[in-house]
Amino acid sequence: MIRGIRGAITIDEDRAELVWEETAKLVQEVVKQNKVDPSDIASVTISTTPDIRSAFPAKSVRSMEGWQYVPIMCMHEMDVPGGLPLCIRVLLHVNTHTPQHEIHHIYLKDAVKLRPDLVK
Repeated sequence: MIRGIRGAITIDEDRAELVWEETAKLVQEVVKQNKVDPSDIASVTISTTPDIRSAFPAKSVRSMEGWQYVPIMCMHEMDVPGGLPLCIRVLLHVNTHTPQHEIHHIYLKDAVKLRPDLVK
């Protein structure tokens, strides 16, 4: 069965190095907390708020060991007034037998504001 695993993180400013570092940090934490192997990932969608334009976050994920064959796509989030700025979100589509209620969605830095009900 395929399950979606969500995550989000914020960056301090729109710099390519931060986009890559924080995206990698987020994805590594998602796979660690959910015991996911890259070979079990069907695809990954990464979105950024429109104020992030310095780099493609997928570049950092594709460069991680074992991730070169995982389909990854980047896009921008909707530009909604009052939305959380400088935010990177991920959605991993994972082949797993883990029940929905046992999936660990990961929200780091200011992104904890997005889903405080899921942050431990």
